[in-house]
Amino acid sequence: MNKQYDLVVIGGGILGTFHAYHALKKGLSVAILEKDLQPMGATVRNFGQVVPSGMDSKWQTYGRRSLDIYKSIQSKFDISARQNGTVYLASNEEEVQLIEELYQINQNNKYASQILTKEECLKKYKGLRSDYVKAGLFFPEEITVESRVMISRLQQYMVSELGLTLHYQMNVVNCETLNGKVEITTAQDGIIYASKVIVCNGNEFKTLYPEIFNQSDLEVCKLQMMQTKPQKNHVIPGSILTGWTIRRYESFRECASYKEIKAKEAIDSYQKQWGVHILFKQATDGSVIIGDSHEYADAKNADTLGFDLNMELDDFMVNEAKKIIDLPNYEIAQRWYGKYSQCKNTDIFIHDVDDHIHIVTGIGGKGMTGSAGFSEQNIELIYN
Repeated sequence: MNKQYDLVVIGGGILGTFHAYHALKKGLSVAILEKDLQPMGATVRNFGQVVPSGMDSKWQTYGRRSLDIYKSIQSKFDISARQNGTVYLASNEEEVQLIEELYQINQNNKYASQILTKEECLKKYKGLRSDYVKAGLFFPEEITVESRVMISRLQQYMVSELGLTLHYQMNVVNCETLNGKVEITTAQDGIIYASKVIVCNGNEFKTLYPEIFNQSDLEVCKLQMMQTKPQKNHVIPGSILTGWTIRRYESFRECASYKEIKAKEAIDSYQKQWGVHILFKQATDGSVIIGDSHEYADAKNADTLGFDLNMELDDFMVNEAKKIIDLPNYEIAQRWYGKYSQCKNTDIFIHDVDDHIHIVTGIGGKGMTGSAGFSEQNIELIYN
């Protein structure tokens, strides 16, 4: 193993991997050190939806750049990216108003979208219930990936084509700058040196710099998701996001009617208590991923979120999903939870330990969509 690099990225999730990707594109020698057998955090425990349409204006820009990057890599190496579009389904007149307003915003931003009538939605999305949908807003440029395989394929491409050094099961126990270089101590292979280090630690706050994270505004979000058995002869194209998503996602907060509509909502519903909105995404094997929910705890109290799955919550989500789409079967094959970190007051956590060590985490639910575009800009800032 080489012991010295221009850049070492600690953490092999989507945010760390794309920082490494853009550094490699600059001609730097780069290593990723991942503590687990493979990435096992939020990067592989999500829907695999790349949806700039759900981001605010700043992050939509990053997300749109991410789409270009995903598609460029896919044209050279199969990372499972499919351009099959995203739809937001409005279930009442308020949500119709919001998608119409977002459509106008995206017209001004020159981001392709299309209003779908009720009839067009029912024709395009097999099994969609007529008593649920009123209209839809479709984004043709957006993609889906198979989140459990995409990151490994992306890293394979970076190793074979860009010269990445990749080490799994390499746990970093200390990282400090000495005499102008970063000395990285691992539990497995001694000391590695780097000119710079980027720490993309997801929601792992206990090993490196715990005092920084405990004093920050970082929090951890726990989400429950599930996946049906494969659906026979039933195809759901792209990502389906529903009325509760319209009322939740950041992009809709920029709509003129959003505050007034949100003010009318009940604040003590079961849905609000658990932060539920219903999403659907079909995997390549025909199964359908359904979710999700949101529970929060401060970074220093993240363990209080526990490791249990709330079956009452899962049952609630399935029952709500059945009100939206009639699938051939709702038999659940897998259930899991994911955790990601986010900031309470800012959009991402960036902290320079010194001139050589940079912490980047807390990207929240924007990771799959925004990491590729954001990392490109952040690498330029770090190296300028």
